[in-house]
Amino acid sequence: MQWRSSDEFKHTQTLLLRSGLNIHVTKKLTPTAGYAFIHNRRTANGIIGYLPEHRIWEQLLFNHKLKNIFVSHRFRLEQRFISKKVVQNNELKRDGSVYANRFPYFIRNLLPFKQQKTFSHGMFAALQNEVIVNIGNTANVNGKFFDQNRLYLAMGYRLHSSFDLETGHLNQYISGRNRAFRNNRVWQVAGYLRL
Repeated sequence: MQWRSSDEFKHTQTLLLRSGLNIHVTKKLTPTAGYAFIHNRRTANGIIGYLPEHRIWEQLLFNHKLKNIFVSHRFRLEQRFISKKVVQNNELKRDGSVYANRFPYFIRNLLPFKQQKTFSHGMFAALQNEVIVNIGNTANVNGKFFDQNRLYLAMGYRLHSSFDLETGHLNQYISGRNRAFRNNRVWQVAGYLRL
């Protein structure tokens, strides 16, 4: 689950609920398939409202260690059903949906401050990057192959082998239609529970 606010917590920008089924092939390799519901704040002709997006997704997670750094690679394919927006009676309404595919590649590096063979507790630094590209049906999104990049630097604490808390700065570059773009700077707080 992710909750994203607007500037200064004025309102909810996005609520993302994602579920999936994992198969642990090995300790390093985990394929997953799932469904996500995204509740997005959208604007049309100055009218603001919330419209849903539905996603079916598949991913492959590959973990390994590079000296003292724990590295995770995530390859994901998303089939997106994005609500088309229309203004009726001064309200934002859903008028069907459009279909698009995208491919996010994510790499995360986690460096514990204290060397441990198995990292079970203590402070750490994290550096991650995610590049997202559109595959087919680009006219239904921004009309381009490149969609966005998310660079994140964080500090955290592993309280238990199955639970981390961290906070950091995310820089999100979003490529819009034509020459439009948006650069969001986000302060993020996260908790990770590994079952």
